[in-house]
Amino acid sequence: MTSIDFRSVSFSYPHGSQALRDITKSISDGSVTLVLGESGSGKSTMLRCANGLVPHSSGGTFTGDVVVAGRSIRSHHPRDLTDVVGFVHQDPEAHFVVDHVEGDIAFALENLGMAPIAMRRRVEEVLDALGIAHLRDRDPATLSGGEKQRCAIAGAIAAAPTALVLDEPTSQLDPQGADDVIAALVRLNHDLGCTIMMAEHRLERVATFADLSIRLDAGAIVASGEPRAILGTYDGAPIVTQLGAVLGWHPLPLNVREAKPFVANPVPRVSPRDEHVPNGRVLLEARDLTVTYNVRRAVASVDIQLCEGSVIAVLGRNGAGKSTLLRSLAGLVRHSGSIERNARVGFVPQNPNDLLHASTVRAELATTVRMLRSDQSLIDIWLERLALTSHSSRHPRDLSGGERQRVAIAAVAVGGPEILLLDEPTRGMDARSRDALVRAVEAHSARGGAVVIATHDVELAAACATSVVVLADGEKIADGSPRDVLTGSMFAPPLLRVLPPALTLRDLADLHSSEKS
Repeated sequence: MTSIDFRSVSFSYPHGSQALRDITKSISDGSVTLVLGESGSGKSTMLRCANGLVPHSSGGTFTGDVVVAGRSIRSHHPRDLTDVVGFVHQDPEAHFVVDHVEGDIAFALENLGMAPIAMRRRVEEVLDALGIAHLRDRDPATLSGGEKQRCAIAGAIAAAPTALVLDEPTSQLDPQGADDVIAALVRLNHDLGCTIMMAEHRLERVATFADLSIRLDAGAIVASGEPRAILGTYDGAPIVTQLGAVLGWHPLPLNVREAKPFVANPVPRVSPRDEHVPNGRVLLEARDLTVTYNVRRAVASVDIQLCEGSVIAVLGRNGAGKSTLLRSLAGLVRHSGSIERNARVGFVPQNPNDLLHASTVRAELATTVRMLRSDQSLIDIWLERLALTSHSSRHPRDLSGGERQRVAIAAVAVGGPEILLLDEPTRGMDARSRDALVRAVEAHSARGGAVVIATHDVELAAACATSVVVLADGEKIADGSPRDVLTGSMFAPPLLRVLPPALTLRDLADLHSSEKS
């Protein structure tokens, strides 16, 4: 039985290029489907067709049809489909209509006419399932990005739809939060038979329980089938899958558990790269930095030093104080303690839309250059560093979430700050985009700059950080080299757990290069 049926769907946004090209695919009832592809490949657009947001809320030119539980999106608007398909946006901020988490989750149930007693039970169930009961009385505007994302997912599953469509549901979550969300989705699928369709870049958590993978490129389906077969040739595959491809393992593993048995066989020894310890001029130094919101300490007595060439990754669960730390270093929140800044600072927030206002990508960067009177040549330098040159004439709001993230970073960086503060910069980024970000960060630090990255992406930290700081309830509980801090951690990079002491595939690639030379 088909739950979601795409029938020759093509779509172009107003004044934009074609986003979908003749999409024909049936999603079976009770299945789990992964939609893969690079940023801008059409994933979000395809998902938004599943509940009629495209074309009813987007405009544009739409041909073909999508039939959901027997209802055509041509004749049914999104409001007519809320009982059969739940939708979770890439941007969780788009979900909230009530300034109270519990009330916001109940809002959709009230609109469906659910009885108060049943509504109360359902709200409690989703609060428990996603581990957010402690947030019930909070205003969504006061939550961290990851907390907002979990609350948005709770609102979508509260109505118990027969199908659930999610766009990057774990992109802002800490490892434990991501595990909780995926566990809740597995329960919905296994216990209730809910059909799940999602786009996701963090595939190591979801690949093993998916029934089908659909890969998009330039709006068209270029591959479809069992996830292991599709991921074997996909750049964004889990790192252990890529490792298996390098070492010739068969069948290719999709997670650490599947990769472990291969390590018993002879494998190449790994020669990790030397860890660089920056010792140049001090660009920023904070001592006893403390930030208090009402009576809650968001950052507690943190010391941090940034030298030329430093790349510091700040890790910690949602609400640990990572964003607040970056905002205080940028001078955007009141604090106690001292901050000595010997260089200019540029801050990029979690939500790129906060920074994007011009009509083209190039104009966005040019605005920064003009306002700060920086070097005009930086525009093309940062467009190239972040792989944005081909998008320079496009409107930023027409880009995917990952592409907008890169534009926001470039729009700050062209101002020439020596210190870049990046809050969750890989949100919505595909593997190639993240690689471009790593290269850009390395280039900036190599030229004497410094970067602080608040992130849940341990693989990003492993790839480019010179040191890692871990926060918990605002306190610094670990500080050291990536290998020292991440080794033995429950949330260590998958490669470090499978083939220590390797942090990234580059450790293995360097070994292969040395063997050949």
